[in-house]
Amino acid sequence: MDGSEKRGNQRSVVIAGAGIPGLTLALALAQANGPALTVTLCDPGLSAGAARHAGRAYAVAAGGRRMFTRLGIWDAVQHAAQPIHDMVVSDSRLSDPVRPVFLTFAQEAEAGAPFAHMVEAEPLVAALLAAAEAAGVVFEPTGIVEALPAGGTTRIALGDGRVLPAALLVAADGARSRLREAAKIGWVGWSYPQMGLVATIGHERDHAGRAYEHFLPSGPFAILPLVDGGALGHRSSIVWTERAAEVPALTGGGPEDTLAEIERRFGLNLGRLALERGPSAHPLAFGMARSFRGERLALLGDAAHVIHPIAGQGLNLGLAGAAVLAEAVTDALRLGLDPGSPDVLKRYERARRFDTVAMGAVTDGLNRLFSNDVMPLRLVRDFGLGLVDRLPGLKRLFIGEAAAARGPQPRLMRGEAL
Repeated sequence: MDGSEKRGNQRSVVIAGAGIPGLTLALALAQANGPALTVTLCDPGLSAGAARHAGRAYAVAAGGRRMFTRLGIWDAVQHAAQPIHDMVVSDSRLSDPVRPVFLTFAQEAEAGAPFAHMVEAEPLVAALLAAAEAAGVVFEPTGIVEALPAGGTTRIALGDGRVLPAALLVAADGARSRLREAAKIGWVGWSYPQMGLVATIGHERDHAGRAYEHFLPSGPFAILPLVDGGALGHRSSIVWTERAAEVPALTGGGPEDTLAEIERRFGLNLGRLALERGPSAHPLAFGMARSFRGERLALLGDAAHVIHPIAGQGLNLGLAGAAVLAEAVTDALRLGLDPGSPDVLKRYERARRFDTVAMGAVTDGLNRLFSNDVMPLRLVRDFGLGLVDRLPGLKRLFIGEAAAARGPQPRLMRGEAL
């Protein structure tokens, strides 16, 4: 390889995986660096476009909203973004006639803005795809077979036989990342004896932007407000955590029986219910890569970390990783440095590892604390929830955590340009 080819390779980043974190990183890098950087996105699912994300919805915290605003796509998804104005947390058994409220969040994390929005995935992905294409991202609807780092570059073999040289490969290819395994990066994790059921529910009454988190002995049952629509006029997304052994009996009896089980947990606050989509069942697990980096390789999103959905922070962790990595790569390029060098990747890992491990520990601990019916633990956790509810300073701390507004943030999550 001659010097000119090597310098050209240092102006190329390849991203494996067109999920929301991978798309966001591709868009941020392309917008910030223009023709000075070639950004290539590889994913066999690109040919399906945004349709493969239909039926999913995510809680996007304030930092993610600021980043999407800076990247110029928030206006395109605002019609599908429902502000969460407040949240109610309860703890009870399924048979209890009353669900006492132990904690409420009704404050704003920043002036004039809710602490989160529920955003439907299909329009969000469509907006990211359109903006990335307009910014010059190269789409390759094929997988990556092999990546061989050597001599100041990495040579990436695609599924169609072509080879792409690049300074940096980003593995955003999911929890079972083949690129992470090929780089021999260890993984620490375990499966939960639970499954997550996701469905879209129609209801008669307006949710008024309120989210509910009911802690039941089998796991949390979250009701998350969506924008109005559907046959009954109003909609919510549910994320229902249930013991894995119980899921076939709860969902195998047909739509009417499934809706009856949902109604037992959903309650009657929002009137008559209808099952609009789902439920789809997903195994739940915790996992953390032993390192977020390899030789000319960065792990992003689920390839780096998987956490329990109890706090709805999985996507926000991935977005924060995309913001930090885009900033580190862009700063290196502007200084004439190698964007795939160990120093750049160490900066990325240092900025994300502590917060990610901390959030993973919190969600794991919350799930273990609340997904049981042990009376001493119930008394302790309910006392703790009530204490938080009565201390405004402590509540603001929790709201700030949920809104991704505490501590140093990467520039994009502050709403600033790279």
